[in-house]
Amino acid sequence: MTSHPAADDCLAETHEVLNQPTPLVEFNAWTSDAVLRYWIARFGGAGGAAVLESYGARVGGDLQRAGFLANRHKPEFTPHDRFGHRVDLVEYHPAYHALMAAAIGAGHHALPWREPGPGAHVVRAGIEFLHTQADPGTGCPLTMTFASVPALRHQPALAARWLPRITALAYDPRNVPHTDKAGLTIGMAMTEKQGGSDVRANTTRAVPIGDDDGVPTFRLVGHKWFCSAPMCDAFLVLAYTDVGLSCFLVPRWRPDGGKNPLQIQRLKDKLGNVSNASSEIELRGAFGWLIGAEGRGVRTILDMVAMTCFDCMVGSAAQLAQGAREAIHHTGGRSAFGRRLHEQPLMLNVLADLALEAEAALAIALRLAHALDRPDDDHEAALVRLGTALGKYWICKRAPQHAYECMESIGAVGLIKDNVAARLYADAPVNAIWEGSGNVQCLDVLRVIARHPEALEALMAELARAAGRAPAFDAWVARLQDDFADREQIEYRSRALVERLALAWQAATLLNHGEADIAAAFVAARLAGGSGLMYGTLPPAVDCRAIVMRARPVL
Repeated sequence: MTSHPAADDCLAETHEVLNQPTPLVEFNAWTSDAVLRYWIARFGGAGGAAVLESYGARVGGDLQRAGFLANRHKPEFTPHDRFGHRVDLVEYHPAYHALMAAAIGAGHHALPWREPGPGAHVVRAGIEFLHTQADPGTGCPLTMTFASVPALRHQPALAARWLPRITALAYDPRNVPHTDKAGLTIGMAMTEKQGGSDVRANTTRAVPIGDDDGVPTFRLVGHKWFCSAPMCDAFLVLAYTDVGLSCFLVPRWRPDGGKNPLQIQRLKDKLGNVSNASSEIELRGAFGWLIGAEGRGVRTILDMVAMTCFDCMVGSAAQLAQGAREAIHHTGGRSAFGRRLHEQPLMLNVLADLALEAEAALAIALRLAHALDRPDDDHEAALVRLGTALGKYWICKRAPQHAYECMESIGAVGLIKDNVAARLYADAPVNAIWEGSGNVQCLDVLRVIARHPEALEALMAELARAAGRAPAFDAWVARLQDDFADREQIEYRSRALVERLALAWQAATLLNHGEADIAAAFVAARLAGGSGLMYGTLPPAVDCRAIVMRARPVL
């Protein structure tokens, strides 16, 4: 038989894969993150290091893999079973359940409620920060479950029945009555088509039907345009009674074991947050318990929203850190124009700027967690009241552009969906839009300042502690005080005011609690001039290499 060289060569190796970094897998997301470990310890969370180290190993290992699977295989909705019975079943990939079980087992949803005390909120924020890097989508039911506790306490008799299972370290995904489960998850359904953030425009009605061991019961009729995580065991829902807008706990199954007529219409086809199901629902006479006083629904549910907004801060801070880490790791393993990409001066400037943004976000998020750990301190409580809206606006707003810049630093491969950077970019807008969009947060800052002047005083006291350490910071704060003293068109100017206030708070937190070189770099980059319109515009005096090395994962 005659050999044909051309045919023999058709399956020859065409090239060797060179100049590509190793993937950032099978690592410990806690021990490799010097910045996270610094700020957790700085705000009293060192006692949770063992829990965080254990969870960090999973986030860099099996949970990272589960996150990719849960996002690749989206939830699927089945309205009826094969015999025609209404089931309203959302089915998830097993990876989603693995993520939920791991997070609940670690106390993501309940640590401060189970073990209140110094550092509890800080450690729990650390767990959320780590978990977000495995999968932000599952963070939605986890944070709603966590945040439901303060709202449910407005109805002590009902809380006594529900909270032990809400805070249990048990995850049960079965589509069965809550009475058959050891662990429960809680969702929220407020938004309607005609109102959006303006919940007072809601049309859902609630009619009293009786009393359940001292808790008033109602029947709800209406719709909700957004109901996230519809397989939760119950939902906090706003509806009008004859007294006014009120808050209710609406279970998926009635107390008698029958299916509650809370019917899923469809799942949202979202750009990001795809591992988590978000739905449109109709309440067709659904049973619900009144939470809090009738007519005080907004006041009641705000205790839940405050916690979900805080979690948006932590979640977006985690995305900033993960994006910077991925960009630094990738560029550290790739060469261009004769040297490592992360050593090129312009790339070094970009990477340092991304890392600086991430650290400043984490600093104020954990400063607020530290304040949550001291609820009886008037200064800390006041800081939480203002800082939640302020931080939610600023950190979440910074995330999308930051994610894009991280993707660009990685290059074209960052745009591919099996790269972490692509998912970060798709998920980044979520926290800025949900739980009150940017304008709502700015208006909330103005509302808090008007109704609770002690909140602004508390923040200004934080700024005053940093006075005298950086001339640019002192000048910034002086101008800021003048800005707030001017009430002319203050709502129109509120985005600019909130931005200036957030930058001042970040700078003060870094000056008061952070490493001196990081604080100095932040003040120089964000307060002392420069365009600030793009990442990679740090002034020449900043030690970019030191910032990048601090943020680079230690493997």
